[in-house]
Amino acid sequence: MAVEMTRETTRLNGGLAQDESSGLLSVDIRKSFLHASKGFALDLACEIAAGIAILFGPSGAGKTTLLDCIAGLTTPDRGRVRIGDKVWFDAERGTDVAVQHRNLGYVFQDLALFPHLSVGKNLAYGLTRLGKSERGDRIGDALESFRILHLRDRKPQQISGGERQRVALARALVTDPYVLLLDEPLAGLDAPTKSAIIDDLRTWNRTHRIPILYVTHSHDEVFALGERVLVLENGRLTAQGTPHEVMTAPRRETVAQLVGFENIFDAEVISSHADRGTMTCRIGNSKLELETPLVQAEAHARLRVAIGAGEILLATTHPVGLSARNVIPGRVVSLKQRDLIVTAVVDCGVSVEVKLTPAARDELGLHPGQEVWLIVKTHSCHLMAG
Repeated sequence: MAVEMTRETTRLNGGLAQDESSGLLSVDIRKSFLHASKGFALDLACEIAAGIAILFGPSGAGKTTLLDCIAGLTTPDRGRVRIGDKVWFDAERGTDVAVQHRNLGYVFQDLALFPHLSVGKNLAYGLTRLGKSERGDRIGDALESFRILHLRDRKPQQISGGERQRVALARALVTDPYVLLLDEPLAGLDAPTKSAIIDDLRTWNRTHRIPILYVTHSHDEVFALGERVLVLENGRLTAQGTPHEVMTAPRRETVAQLVGFENIFDAEVISSHADRGTMTCRIGNSKLELETPLVQAEAHARLRVAIGAGEILLATTHPVGLSARNVIPGRVVSLKQRDLIVTAVVDCGVSVEVKLTPAARDELGLHPGQEVWLIVKTHSCHLMAG
């Protein structure tokens, strides 16, 4: 059930074409770090190919520390960092290439634009080695790619937050880097602005195809941008795969919590039904039983089951003629509306959260104390180790 990744190298973004191997980012490091006065060790090995890999995990997991080790801003205690055949760090050989010579782009959450320089001069800052003509072409192409050519002569304080984010991305990419590191670059932006910038980054990446390591806490950004997802917990990689594999069918409770599975329960295996690929589990200390997907587990094994509040249907009369095997009686405890979502808490022997629209609430005439039935499809029950 739980996917415990070993420290064997994990290759992300699928198989590599032969001509892409020179752009493979290889990281095998250990680095002690502190978070909230507690000590942890970043200890992982992975290979990241051209494309966008999302780095996902709770605060303090070591995500920014990993980016800083790749960039050269933090020195690992031991290990190796390599891009293609270029070694940036090797503890055994004493190799530690300076930040300015690694030719990578790094966009911080605070963007770190130079406030006294125009947009064009912010981009020109890392291109001093180039001739005037080539420098001008590079800057123009980068500004056009992120649709900010008209802002060339403005300073950061004269443009919007979304435009500053575009400038930061353009500045990171104008040097034609081997690797791009992004530490929550779109935090704080409204959805339409974020969506437009994501589209531009995806377009840029289709033509340039470099490894991009993208830190985010946003579920939407994972699905909009990610080709692969790495889950980092306490300095170690604990899961990886496509966004669909990792986010919609979590195998670890930490991931389930991060991606918004509101209902996570203790469960005990009661019986297995190999003929239909399911098994029955008792939830917590209640009498509630759920039919879940079949996994390798002995009778009376202790598991955890996660169910998204948005995956549960709610009815005010006993449903008939449904294919769903879990039809559960309960009583509404509370109803709370936030923005366009209503959260109903239903007592079924355990408290279960259900999300529905205000229109659905009104149509059903829901109110606290009302008798209801919850409909939970088998495939909506995601099992994890107890």
